Formats: sequence, structure tokens, C-alpha cells
Amino acid sequence: MSRRYAFLLLVLGAIWGSSYLFIKVGVRDLSPAALIEVRLLCAAPILVVFAASRQGWRAIAGAWRPGVVLGILNAAIPFTLIAWGEKYVDSGVAAVGNASVPTFLALFAIWFVPAERSTGVRLAGILLGLGGVAILAGVHPAGGWKGAMGTAAIVLGSISYAAANLYAGRRMSVGGPVLAAASMVVAFIVLLPLALFTLPDHAPGWKSVGSAVMLGVFGTAVAQILSYRMIRIYGSSRAVLVAYLLPAFALFYGAVFLSEPLSVQKVAGLVLILGGVGLGSGVWRTARRQPLVPAP
Repeated sequence: MSRRYAFLLLVLGAIWGSSYLFIKVGVRDLSPAALIEVRLLCAAPILVVFAASRQGWRAIAGAWRPGVVLGILNAAIPFTLIAWGEKYVDSGVAAVGNASVPTFLALFAIWFVPAERSTGVRLAGILLGLGGVAILAGVHPAGGWKGAMGTAAIVLGSISYAAANLYAGRRMSVGGPVLAAASMVVAFIVLLPLALFTLPDHAPGWKSVGSAVMLGVFGTAVAQILSYRMIRIYGSSRAVLVAYLLPAFALFYGAVFLSEPLSVQKVAGLVLILGGVGLGSGVWRTARRQPLVPAP
């Protein structure tokens, strides 16, 4: 492992992992839809300019069909669900729950990608990962039924990410940066009515607004650009390993900046989910087909 690769992997993990922290702070004063709309407002122009500089404006306009699908499945739905879930659960819980994306991706492959059906060790990995999700939700989840609903929303967001990855794996010929730019623009348009309808009736605090801006600029735009750079230099199978780092960084940020407890439930869920991803080869084997990493 080169020092440059390790450095970029850690930087990307630190940036993307901070998204859960910014979401948690942002939903204090902003509705989930309003928070995500500010996020997209900051991220979309940067990604559009970046994609245009690499592949031209026509490429972005020509990607409107996959952009609509990914804008809904890979941005509008999961972004909003995770933000809503973090109103009721810790940012660390959101990060651990979101780490289940490769597990659901392998599960979907059983029905939609027969060549990658999971048997033996891979099937055991799926079951282990699902067990981690169950432990994370818990029989008596923190926060009562609201905590259970928040965790369920985050898991549903992970399922949406998995479906988006399955679709994107067949559309990567369009170009990753172009798909990212088109999907963010579509997500902004789709969420605009809901964001306007749920605007707060008071001026939000600077921490919430600042978190939304940071989430858009760094947690979305910069992280996406850095991710595609790593894919170009090192290949998707190595770049996608950042998925393993996100929960660890998120748990660290939550404990340090938000005083969130590092409970046995979180750690056990994380170990089982990541262990399941490893056994099921949800990262290494599927990464060759689809290099997208779910952005929280």
C-alpha cells in the first residue's frame, strides 16, 4: 500500500465520515428536506462544473435519464431518510446502519444478477450483515419507538443506495462525474417542493446552516471528486474500501463533538455488518462492477 493511497483513503474517509456529524447538527433547526436542499444547492454547481471540465456540457445533458434514476435512488431518497433518521438516533448509529449497503447489494444480486448469486461464505456474510442490522435496531432501541423508526429510515436509505448501485453498475460508461452531477441536479429539483413546504418558521441557527453548507461543499462535492480521482488512479476495488472507514470516523466524531456514547450495541452492530461485508465480498467483488460508494 503506497503512502499516497493510504493518505487519500484516510482523507476521504475523514471527510465523508463527517457527513453524519453535519447532518445531526443540521437537523436541529432545519427540516430534513430543507437541510438536503441546501446541501444540494452547494454541491450541484461544483459537481456540474467539474464534470463539464472533464467531459463537456453535452455529456451532462445527455445523461438525464440515468440522472433521474440516480437522482432519486442515490440522492433524494437516501439523503432525506438518513437526515430524518438522525433526528431520533445518534450520528454513529446512522453511520453503522449505512455501512450495510454492500450487504443489501449482495442480497439484491441474488434476484437481479444471477451470475453473482451468493452461496456458501458469501451467503453467510449476508446473514451476518443482516444480523448486525438487527442488533443495531435492537429489541429495546435507544430512543424508544422514535429511535426504532429513525434506525429503520436509515436502513431504508441503505436499501435505496444498494438499488442505485445496482443500476449505476450498468450505466458507468456515461462517466462517474457526469452521473454524479446530473443526479445531484435532479435531486435538487425533486426535493425543492418538499423543502419549501417544510421551511422552518424561524431563522435557523448558524451552526445548522453552516453544517448544511459544509455537508454540501465537503461531504458531497469534494468527497465525490476525490472519490472519482481515487477510482481513476487506483481502481474501484481499492477506492471503495473507504466504506470500511466511514463508520469509524463517524463514531469518533459523534463521541468527541456530540458526546454520543460509544455503546456495545453500536460496536457489535458495526463488527457484524463489516464482517458480513468482508465475508460476502460485498466490497471487493462487487466493486469491479460498480464503483459508487454511498455518500451519507
